Amino acid sequence: MRAAVITRPGGPEVLRVEELPDPTPEADYVRVRVRASALNRADMLQRAGNYPVPAGAPASIPGLEIAGDVEAIGPAVDRWRPGDRVFGIVGGGGQAELAVTPQDLLLPIPASLDYTAAAAVPEVFMTAYDALFPQAGLMPGERVLVHAAGSGVATAAIQLIRAAGAAAWGTMRSQTKRAKAAELGIEAVFAPENFAAELKAATGGPGADIILDFVGAPYLAANLDALAHRGRIIIIGTMGGADGPINLGMLMGKRACIFGTVLRSRSRAEKATLTADFGKHVLPLLASGTVRPIVDRVFPLEQIAEAHRYMESNQNFGKIVIRVAR
Repeated sequence: MRAAVITRPGGPEVLRVEELPDPTPEADYVRVRVRASALNRADMLQRAGNYPVPAGAPASIPGLEIAGDVEAIGPAVDRWRPGDRVFGIVGGGGQAELAVTPQDLLLPIPASLDYTAAAAVPEVFMTAYDALFPQAGLMPGERVLVHAAGSGVATAAIQLIRAAGAAAWGTMRSQTKRAKAAELGIEAVFAPENFAAELKAATGGPGADIILDFVGAPYLAANLDALAHRGRIIIIGTMGGADGPINLGMLMGKRACIFGTVLRSRSRAEKATLTADFGKHVLPLLASGTVRPIVDRVFPLEQIAEAHRYMESNQNFGKIVIRVAR
């Protein structure tokens, strides 16, 4: 099989497309003929040598989500048959022509989605769903602030918030991306430098019931300021840094909660539970078109380095998809 390979830690130039042995599915594992994968910030961290892969995942092949066809199954597989169209999260190795994954981490691709669109779903929609509902307990009528509103997770979150009968606000700098976010139903987009004051003015004072944060430490104080009474902050990323001061008095006074979340390092059992819940609650929304993956650009596997450079430029709104099939 062909696969994108990290030849050594470094920049995009260390990526190569190489021929590797085909993996063999054992026990209840499934081998998927990958038609498309997608790019995530974790892929760049892995490429740079700053993100150890989970046990059992290929360390040199990036890719956290796949869409394709079941090609072969292990002897204990009872959910899938060759030819089934599937998508799902993987611990790594998604940017290869073949990927092996447990059967309970896959879902059927809705008929309304092609492989490119399906590849843009698993990581971002599962992350957004998990943060908003199982963790933050989003309820209809609540107000949610989504930082970095042009990211893949953010575009998924905005749509899930709207589908739940809640309201979404966002932060970003790009004027072009602001117009695109408005098309997803976001109420307003604020400049990162003054979002707390602007959000409180927009909500008439209360602020946000939930804040989804991908930036981390630089936003911590302003997040608490922007948070409503009994609000919840979900830390999904730390692109701006992980260490920052916190006003515990304000946290206590607002009776607020701060959650941290990560998807890749969870156990198989945790991922399987999330996959099943996602299939029950979000798959119907995707099938009906109520929510949809936002694809910014598609790169062939041979241009994997260019795809990494494009993500690092922060120009994308939504997902960058890697077309794996020839």
